[in-house]
Amino acid sequence: MRSIQNSLRQSSWHRTLLSIAIIFLWLAATAGLRRFTAPDEGRYAGVALEMLRTGHWLVPRLDGLPFFHKPPLFYWISAASMSVFGVSEWPARLPSVLGATLAASALLIFARRWADGVSASVATVVLLTMPFFYVGAQFANLDMLVAGCIAATVLAAAHAALAKERGGAWRGALALAFAMAALGVLAKGLIGFVLPGAIFVTWCIVTRRFRAAGMLAWWPGWCIFLLIAAPWFVAMQVRYPGFYDYFVVTQHFRRFAAAGFNNAHPFWFYGPVIVGLTLPWFAWIGWRGWQALAQRRGVQGASSSGASAGSSAFSDIDWLMLVWFVVIVVFFSLPKSKLIGYVLPALPPLAWFIAKALRATTLTRWTSSPRLRWTTGVAALLCVASVIAADRLGTPPGARLYLPAHEQIGADDQVVMLDAYYYEIPFYWRLRQTVAVVSDWQDPSLPLHDNWRNELSDAGSFEPAKAAATLVNRVDLPRLLCMPGRTWLVGSSASVLTSPWLVDPRFVLVTHNQEAAVWRFEGSPRGDAGCFAVGAPARSSTRDVS
Repeated sequence: MRSIQNSLRQSSWHRTLLSIAIIFLWLAATAGLRRFTAPDEGRYAGVALEMLRTGHWLVPRLDGLPFFHKPPLFYWISAASMSVFGVSEWPARLPSVLGATLAASALLIFARRWADGVSASVATVVLLTMPFFYVGAQFANLDMLVAGCIAATVLAAAHAALAKERGGAWRGALALAFAMAALGVLAKGLIGFVLPGAIFVTWCIVTRRFRAAGMLAWWPGWCIFLLIAAPWFVAMQVRYPGFYDYFVVTQHFRRFAAAGFNNAHPFWFYGPVIVGLTLPWFAWIGWRGWQALAQRRGVQGASSSGASAGSSAFSDIDWLMLVWFVVIVVFFSLPKSKLIGYVLPALPPLAWFIAKALRATTLTRWTSSPRLRWTTGVAALLCVASVIAADRLGTPPGARLYLPAHEQIGADDQVVMLDAYYYEIPFYWRLRQTVAVVSDWQDPSLPLHDNWRNELSDAGSFEPAKAAATLVNRVDLPRLLCMPGRTWLVGSSASVLTSPWLVDPRFVLVTHNQEAAVWRFEGSPRGDAGCFAVGAPARSSTRDVS
């Protein structure tokens, strides 16, 4: 009998590992098909590449300056991935793929244990074919990585509570929950612990598991949490005394509570975002399923007391998923600054309820409904189409600036960016040197704007000596350009109309697109600061900027 049980257990684990492998392959299949989108991907991949290039893995750096907007877990995974698979978009996005794999796998394993295999499979397929989730899994920023950590933390903690109630083993699951929370903190800060903790405690209160809420005080778990999460934060505070105030106070509390940051949206912003980006599931099946569930609950309520019917309609797992979804959406709806990816952690519980709605209406077996199979196919096609659309519509100008084959940037050349920072260029040009960025760095209004200048200025405040060489004021540009050697200048395509020094014939237009252009300049062999000569228009090795 024991051998049969062991064989069944081993078979179950083999099936689980196969499912995880399939989940990963589906999410990773198109991760390398498109170039970086928006500034985020170039920013975070560039920080990871600089870790790999310099071999300094402790301090995240943006253009050579300490970059403490976010903790380092994404950069560590991305840099390690690029060290193994080479420098390209696919390994740079691997942290997001792994985060999505973690979220989907945790949902599958938890639902198989505490619900049933069909519900687990349906919920996982729904989640994996949501365009929102699929594209988020292939976007090189921190949102999906922390979403995976939050999902794993919530489900591991809930598993521990349910197992303990039934006299089963629970310490391993609770230890895993604390470990995942620590990784969540290393992925994106305090929300990696605060949000799953709030979800777990609220669920315990709603389902009257008051003693289970005390599991958060389990001291071995806190030892695990601190052992994983604390060393990097302590090291940064020791090395940079202003780290705590900047990372915790500014990037967490001020950013959450204050106005003035980018991407301001109304409170209801995430409602249409979630509905629209989870098509076709939400619109074609989710709504009908919810309607059927509401009708069924109405019939049950008519035959029993309202209080008991409302309670019996939801299982403990349903309450967990509902609390999880509501906490995430409400929490990120409170601040004025909202980005779409913030609510990625709400998608696993939404997938659960869509699967529940399907079971309540048409589904007895996964393969029994032609409409369901058709919807799954349409959803999968929409996922791939969304990746293609992101490549066509969202690629920034820096990612489209290709240097001609005969134009190569030497190891001793300097690269200067004029009144802009193109995050993608250090990655795609494989630069081995930091970029000098020319702007008005003495502008008193600079701290009031949430933009690239503010990011670099904040980074420079931690190492002023390096910032002095990297962040160059406009008045110092002639000195910079006239140093010995070759300079590559990157700026707006309109710079030729607004910058009179570009008429110097030594500025050669190398390449350009509608938004950005690259010039090559040969500096003075003697480093003469007065080397400019106003004369003929800038020459072009391609064609003039139109």
